[in-house]
Amino acid sequence: MDAFSNPQAVARYVEGPPRLVPGFSDLQRMIALLLAERAPDNSRVLVLGAGGGLEIKAFSEAQPGWRFDGVDPSAEMLNLARATLGPLADRTRLHHGLIDSAPEGPFDAGTCILTLHFVEREERLRTLNEVRRRLKPGAPFAVAHFSFPQAADDRELWLARYAAFAIASGIDPAQAENARTMIAERLPILSPEEDEQLLRDAGFSGVSLFYVGMAFRGWVAYA
Repeated sequence: MDAFSNPQAVARYVEGPPRLVPGFSDLQRMIALLLAERAPDNSRVLVLGAGGGLEIKAFSEAQPGWRFDGVDPSAEMLNLARATLGPLADRTRLHHGLIDSAPEGPFDAGTCILTLHFVEREERLRTLNEVRRRLKPGAPFAVAHFSFPQAADDRELWLARYAAFAIASGIDPAQAENARTMIAERLPILSPEEDEQLLRDAGFSGVSLFYVGMAFRGWVAYA
């Protein structure tokens, strides 16, 4: 999206998820715990949509032996990730591009947080296939993004709830409404049932819902 190439918008990015995504820090903590159930102490972890560096920072602090390969299509967001990580950056390699720019692995675990809702359905399936191909058999993979029922009335209700949460978190009402409109017009959001099926279609097993935060949902699955 254009905002991720705008230096001023990118500079403000780290303020957004904690205010817009219910329980954002707990979401990161849950994902770290879910990955650690199967990923060893010296894991190599693939982070798709790593721009900003928030999840890599949280995972690095939780697991001092993990190393990361982060991928993002925005060079500005990767620059922000380097700044966010600070001294933790020496455990991370950052790659500019889409999933095809990611190393072949094999990785012990993978994540994709607040990213797949930007990706059209067919490309989303291809992306998930490419992630799974890079993971070791049985490796955990955690995703979280916008996902809610897509019937017209339901869609409007969940987008209104998203805006209401943003306003309650201190976002200016006009800004929240602009964001709601942009999301409605531009993001290819899927229903939870469709999201789960895409994970299965990509070859993941044990797909399990672990997080629901208003308009956002998160799943863990295994390669």
